[in-house]
Amino acid sequence: MTTTPDACPAHDERLAYPFEHPTALAPPREWDRLRRECPVAQVRAANGVDGVLLTRHADVKAMLADPRFQRGSLTGEPGGLGDTSGPGTGDGGGMVGLDSMMAGEGHVRWRRLLGRTFTVRRVRAMQPAMERLANGLLDEMVASGAPADLREAFGFPLPVFVICDLLGVPAQDRDRFSAWSDRLLNLTTYTQEESLEAGIELYTYMLSLVQGKRAEPGEDLLSELTAISDEDSTRLTEEELVMTGIALLVAGHETTANMIGKMVAMLLADRERWEALLADRSLVRTAVEECLRFDANLGFAMSRHVDEDIEVAGSTIPAGSTVWSAMAAANRDEAVFEKAGDMDLSRHPNPHLTFGVGAHSCLGQTLARVELQTALEVLLGRLPTLDLAVSEGELRRREGLLVGGLEEVPVRW
Repeated sequence: MTTTPDACPAHDERLAYPFEHPTALAPPREWDRLRRECPVAQVRAANGVDGVLLTRHADVKAMLADPRFQRGSLTGEPGGLGDTSGPGTGDGGGMVGLDSMMAGEGHVRWRRLLGRTFTVRRVRAMQPAMERLANGLLDEMVASGAPADLREAFGFPLPVFVICDLLGVPAQDRDRFSAWSDRLLNLTTYTQEESLEAGIELYTYMLSLVQGKRAEPGEDLLSELTAISDEDSTRLTEEELVMTGIALLVAGHETTANMIGKMVAMLLADRERWEALLADRSLVRTAVEECLRFDANLGFAMSRHVDEDIEVAGSTIPAGSTVWSAMAAANRDEAVFEKAGDMDLSRHPNPHLTFGVGAHSCLGQTLARVELQTALEVLLGRLPTLDLAVSEGELRRREGLLVGGLEEVPVRW
């Protein structure tokens, strides 16, 4: 389909992006129209950057897998909401080294080496520990009484506890990791100086941890990666080991923490969904996948830039453009998902794009899936009467994050 002036706004009438959500869990009204009429839409981001927005499943999937759509800096992607001056300066600040590790041949090599130890088998073996951590957090939440904020008491701490276990971080340092993650990923709550300070503190801590693992290896992922770096001819450098730890924290904490809260809110928003899971626990796996698809609040969108003219959906995206792929919009595409606007807990297959595709697909997606499944299983078993303590319309989106979330998930039982 070739986009036309009637279907899309004129170049000087760009749509303001991101769009407003009617409620914290509902998708913007613009998504359906853009998928039908304007799959390559001219938009202007809140920070004044102009670009194009893709909303169809086929186009978003193609963009994510196409190397012509180039990844930008994690600290300041072209058209992104970050700032190229922070957090981190490359001399121990934290993120510039991570940018280089995530690009080109360095990224391929890094994924290959990490893949030797960060395996599905390792993640599955962590599940009993995840269950213990989840039960411990629920013990504390229940002891404090209802109502409680599930995000604060359960969803936020669980993933960072899991990542700390994965990396071999002492239990007493978990709270520090939570604070660093929050300051690095929240774009509005903290100043640039505070984010820079968090990057420096995290880098310094991780460097010390890596050096300690080399001296006294344990059974954790970081120890194994340190051993590989010492023995392999294409070994990871000390800097890359530090950045690997930072990458796992930054990528794996806030995303999963927010998804736990959103998943529970989506399931409790319609009581029949929760009751269906109580009646048939075999639905947990497909229910998690459906929550990942159905989530309308994934965040800003994936940003890429192009250095050559590229044709998408009958429209030419000119060289020099910033392109955003709305994965959450693509996940609601009726051309791929039957009754895409309905949540089907048994949906299969479910080719959602929440974890991306191609060379930059989420390396930790198995860990995220196991965490979400474990969290849901434990909640169903421990708190079958769990319910939202507010109406769906009272839930509030958490603003200022690179990934979407809810401010609180008030629950009772």
